[in-house]
Amino acid sequence: MSHDTLLHRLVRPAMRPLARTPITPNQLTTMRLLTGLAAATGFAFGGGWRVAGSGLFLVSLLLDRADGELARLSGKMSAGGYRYDLTCDCIATVATFIGLGIGLLGELGPVAIALGAVAGASVVAVFYQINVLKVAGTSGPGLDGRTLADADDAMVGLPVLIWLGLSKLALVLAGTATPIIVILLVLRERLRTRRA
Repeated sequence: MSHDTLLHRLVRPAMRPLARTPITPNQLTTMRLLTGLAAATGFAFGGGWRVAGSGLFLVSLLLDRADGELARLSGKMSAGGYRYDLTCDCIATVATFIGLGIGLLGELGPVAIALGAVAGASVVAVFYQINVLKVAGTSGPGLDGRTLADADDAMVGLPVLIWLGLSKLALVLAGTATPIIVILLVLRERLRTRRA
């Protein structure tokens, strides 16, 4: 994963002054988890709560970038912090999609919860492949040698679609496209391993 995407560059200026304070990256990670869970709750309630949840989800995504930036700027990087970050990311992501599925239960029926569960599990599988297995070639589009976005950054599309009134489309896309991405990453890694 890149540490210099547009989202990283967006939060970096705010993290520079925090690097000289007692605030720790793990505290930001905890805030990421709490805002992610609050967003999932808003998604589950639906209606206007879903719109508010989208704002909280965006804050949660920015905090996810901010914790790593603070760790790098303050020299407080650790294997434990990295594992805590990945765990919180996974919990927040799964909760987000399940919450969205619950919120859309009345419109899509039980398939909404299934789509939410599949989307959440698939995003965790992508996180695992990229962050734990270090699957090769997973950096996103770039410009002048710099990565503009990575796989995690695609999550920004969720609140945007919800704000546009396309919650059902967001859930269907996440529940169908994300498993396909998992399969493609697995196949790509197997091909790479066979060639090596």
